[in-house]
Amino acid sequence: MSHRPAAPAGDEGGAGAAPARQWWTVAVAVLAQTLVLLDNTVLNVAMETLADPVHGLGASAADLAWANASYSLVFAAGSFAGGALADRYGPRRTLVAGLALLACASALAAFSDGATELIVTRGFMGAGGALITPATLAIVTRGTAPADRTRAIAVWASAGGAAVALGPVVGGALLTRFWWGSVFLVNLPVVAVCLAGAGLLVPELRYAGRRVLDPLGLALSVLGLGLVVYGVIRGGRPSGWTSPAALLPVALGLVLLAAFVVSQSRRAAPGFDVRLFTEARFAGGSVTLLLLFFGLAGQLFYCAFYLQGVHGLSTLAAGAVMSAAAGGIVLGNQVSPALSRLLTVRWCAVAGILLSSATFGGYLLFDADTPVAWIAGTLFAQGAGIGLVVAPMTAEMMAALPPRYTGAGAAINAAARPVGSTLGVAVLGSVLATAYRGAVRPELTGLPPGPREKALDSAEATRAVARSLNRPELLAAADRAYLHAMYVTASWTALLSLAGAVLVIGYFRPRPSTTEAGSGYGAAPSSNRAHRG
Repeated sequence: MSHRPAAPAGDEGGAGAAPARQWWTVAVAVLAQTLVLLDNTVLNVAMETLADPVHGLGASAADLAWANASYSLVFAAGSFAGGALADRYGPRRTLVAGLALLACASALAAFSDGATELIVTRGFMGAGGALITPATLAIVTRGTAPADRTRAIAVWASAGGAAVALGPVVGGALLTRFWWGSVFLVNLPVVAVCLAGAGLLVPELRYAGRRVLDPLGLALSVLGLGLVVYGVIRGGRPSGWTSPAALLPVALGLVLLAAFVVSQSRRAAPGFDVRLFTEARFAGGSVTLLLLFFGLAGQLFYCAFYLQGVHGLSTLAAGAVMSAAAGGIVLGNQVSPALSRLLTVRWCAVAGILLSSATFGGYLLFDADTPVAWIAGTLFAQGAGIGLVVAPMTAEMMAALPPRYTGAGAAINAAARPVGSTLGVAVLGSVLATAYRGAVRPELTGLPPGPREKALDSAEATRAVARSLNRPELLAAADRAYLHAMYVTASWTALLSLAGAVLVIGYFRPRPSTTEAGSGYGAAPSSNRAHRG
């Protein structure tokens, strides 16, 4: 990227912004970012309802996986374009465009007639999120004074905690009183507040140079990621992981992603600058965040089914239990600055990853009789571990880059989360479905072919067949099979999460840094530029 930042008032770190004004700006960015993440968590508690053929859409396990994945998939692939648009037209205009698109798509999603329409509209919601998230991080990074930037980024990262808290609770409360489409219509008043705040409180923050958009690169990234996720989801179907329907899309998707990387590396002004990954801390942090959200999104996916299916909790009660993770995230975010000063960012992040990995593995101790309070406590500890990682890691990654890479760095940082979430739901959802099918198959002996095939699709489908055929013994069989599948999936979740700790230890080696010696967060921009040479 050959462009360099201009230096209007409020840009280049917002050095000229009034202290009160800059925190109002941060508040608008955080509210918008919370909305984006809320849309990714609110659907978890609605899965059981959407699978219901009477009260929902009768969606299959694959439909539900795609409803989750389509949002994250388009969000991830579109984040590269979102970062470029924020640099080209300014983050405020990009934020407004993303909010408008998200509102329109939310209204359409609420009135979907079937699973296919819901999947498509969720994709458009993801496109809105792809514009919002890079813009909000750029606003927070460039719209605050250098002395306040670390704190502002930590507040921005805390939006994840608010979303984890509000998503299940809001979703459960709405589903208890209204139809499932209400979980999407709730976005509209929040968007209205954000649009008013963007117009009144967010300053213009533009670069003098204007980035050139790359439609070909965007198409390659969208198609590549889409084919990989499609193949992974197909692998969880009865045909298995070795079927051409699973292997061919994954292989073709990887080829397209490789072509995307090669094409970007050869451009003078790429939309996705692969040279950013020559900065070890930025590269290691990106992959670490991807693995962290891989585990978190996949775990939330099967936790919702566990609480509502095996424990029999209502949507509201399940949402309240899952919101315990939010309290932990808030605690982790508050503790992380002091802990990173004491241990350095490296070991603070390692501690958080180890704690969250332990809670992923803690699902091996859960069964149908596990006290709900114990489950909530585990989720609280999980949130605390995640909170210890996300805020300092984000600040460190952004501080590791020169100012001219702010938009691109924000896009990649933003993309790491939905890419991880997309792959987490797709991969772990497929592992869950495969393990469940293998465990429940022996229990379905004697059923007619049609109901037997339907019962193999998911635990919800098995319970529906049990009720329709008056076979109460199948209800207990579905619970046993689901617990087995959850244990298998939780084991893989914990092991993959631990890989993030290995990356942090390897990439975040101690080095001279005035920030690590002082504030404990990231690296001072000046020392980083010297470090990068």
